[in-house]
Amino acid sequence: MRIAVTGSIATDNLMTFPGRFTEQFLAHKLDKISLSFLVDGLEVRRGGVAANIAFGLGCLGLRPKLVGTVGADFGDYQRWLDEHGVDTSMVRTSERFHTARFVCTTDADLNQIASFYPGAMSEDSGLDLSVLTGQAELVLIGAGDPAAMLSLTQQCRDLQIPFAADTSQQLAILDGEQIKRLVAGAAYLFSNEYEASLIEHKTGWTAEELTDEVGARITTLGADGTRVDRTGEPPVVVGPVKDVSPADPTGAGDGFRAGFLAGVAWGLSLERSAQLGNLLAVYALEATGPQEYALEPADLLARCTASYGEGAAAELAVHLA
Repeated sequence: MRIAVTGSIATDNLMTFPGRFTEQFLAHKLDKISLSFLVDGLEVRRGGVAANIAFGLGCLGLRPKLVGTVGADFGDYQRWLDEHGVDTSMVRTSERFHTARFVCTTDADLNQIASFYPGAMSEDSGLDLSVLTGQAELVLIGAGDPAAMLSLTQQCRDLQIPFAADTSQQLAILDGEQIKRLVAGAAYLFSNEYEASLIEHKTGWTAEELTDEVGARITTLGADGTRVDRTGEPPVVVGPVKDVSPADPTGAGDGFRAGFLAGVAWGLSLERSAQLGNLLAVYALEATGPQEYALEPADLLARCTASYGEGAAAELAVHLA
């Protein structure tokens, strides 16, 4: 199965301020703030949900198609993705904007001041998926420009290409009717527990009604693992990976999606796919940055054996070989 991935493609600029923001603000001058923070650390990371998911799929040998819009500053990032098995031929370059960018400063108390520049991502609503006909059997509609998410989802319906819905970070600004348009008819719906409740709240659907709207509803449960729900079937509950050493949660959800979709592409069961999703999420969780992990088949299989047994590892080994 060939998978195309849409959504944000961005770079993250992360800085650390050794002091406390709260000590710099004067209550009687909040209407005229003019501050500059001297930071002592800067990390520039590759990010964006679509790029993170495509990276994970590429590391597993799936050769996903990344679909999105970037700026002329994307060259080094594109080479990185190409080197890690991502097909970037459907990434278009904006003539007006830079690649989307997240800029965040964190102080000693872990308070954060951040800005997100959508840049080229704001042009994603003009993307045309018709060229994917015959080239992709599944399209993941990841979080990105809301208008683009709605357009790309409708294009999938019109082209009769199965799609996976992943509204995640954009749920806060989407209304109930928009969420219904993004979710209804999806082959797979990804969310965490909070997002699942928010979808139900905004749409007015019960948990059962939401499950009825999709082929499979995948809910990540953090340290408790994953649950997969399908109408008329008992839930598939997959426990967490053992012996995890967290470093940075950024991109762990994207890693899960990459692993799960790889399992689907390989024709594995939903249980095995969720197990692989959990494993890839842990690799992202244990790295500083969403694309800073390296996958070694032997290590992945060893961790799979420890958490899910030799049978699960044997099934994965066929594809990792």
